[in-house]
Amino acid sequence: MPLRVEPDATFRDALHHQTGAAGRPLAGMWVCSGSPLIAELCAGAGLDWLLVDAEHSPNGLESILAQLQAINGYPVHTLVRPPVNDTVVIKQYLDVGVQNLLIPMVNSAADAEAAVAATRYPPHGVRGVGSALARAARWNRMPDYLARASETISVTVQIESTAAVDAVEEILAVDGVDAIFLGPSDLAASMGLLGQQEHPEVRAAVERCLAAATAAGKPGGVNAFNPDTAHHYLDSGAKFILVGADVAILARGSEALAAQYIIKPADGGTPASY
Repeated sequence: MPLRVEPDATFRDALHHQTGAAGRPLAGMWVCSGSPLIAELCAGAGLDWLLVDAEHSPNGLESILAQLQAINGYPVHTLVRPPVNDTVVIKQYLDVGVQNLLIPMVNSAADAEAAVAATRYPPHGVRGVGSALARAARWNRMPDYLARASETISVTVQIESTAAVDAVEEILAVDGVDAIFLGPSDLAASMGLLGQQEHPEVRAAVERCLAAATAAGKPGGVNAFNPDTAHHYLDSGAKFILVGADVAILARGSEALAAQYIIKPADGGTPASY
């Protein structure tokens, strides 16, 4: 007899349980290296969630699958960000076993509706049917997957432009959007403030969206590597947050080692080590 398996709880479930009256915001980090080993290392760190990124990182379907398998079994929720809000790409991600999607560059209610439709089978959406071939359904070892597939998936959409900020209430009202996530870097760029994600106008736009999410009864999250900024957004109502990235931690840590152990001569010559 083949094993019958059940899906993991979604990030939507985690947000519902952890951000209630007795809960707390959920803290996570980016996983951008494309390495299953690094993904597993991060999965055991004690954080609430990981974001495996394929928009700005060297990740394809095979590396995403390997990272999902490496993370599986650890008490952490995994979101995956595809490179684009595209029906075919989302279908492939879902079939390989991604349960929690963070959809980038959602600028309107229509964009949000398209993202949700890509995660739903007809007649409620446009997802192609291939469960017998797919890890999502564990190759039809998951009972009644087609009937309850939408229950196994969470959709978070990324607000990262002035157009999205202007439309945030309409985006939040889309049925099937479980949460919004603010990207201050791209938002700053769209405001003509490239590289100035700490600018007061950017922070005000983030705060406006977090307030809109609270009013709509849906969680709002944000990316914030600066600890002071992170705590500010948590105080402003953020229910989940990203506070670091594997590649950034490795970059800064290796630079610190170099700064500590490489002696730089005053005359500008070749550095020497101890």
